[in-house]
Amino acid sequence: MRISGLIALVVALGACSRSGVRQAESAIGGDPVRGAAVIVHYGCGACHTIRGISGADALVGPPLTGFASRSYVAGVLPNTPQNVIRWIQDPKAVDDKTAMPKLGVSAKDATDIAAYLYRIR
Repeated sequence: MRISGLIALVVALGACSRSGVRQAESAIGGDPVRGAAVIVHYGCGACHTIRGISGADALVGPPLTGFASRSYVAGVLPNTPQNVIRWIQDPKAVDDKTAMPKLGVSAKDATDIAAYLYRIR
């Protein structure tokens, strides 16, 4: 009995986690496939390790693996789609001491990048 209860709990927690990611993706409205291409275009892999992006294995900035499960973005913003997009577009407006540069990322591109990041496990 105990083992079956534990299995049910693990399955339920996994479903909640996937559900939360799906909710974030639909709140974003971005295209994660396009987001991957945009990540390459802006050269994000020159500073970050990003699963699924060829050559994105740098450690200047934090690795972005497991991004969807993080509580904060850049250690200062709650991890919400709107905050992620805001950070991508203008990191220095959020934290003037960040090393992350403002790259001129458009709202559409930031939305697509965020959609990709929320899919990283």
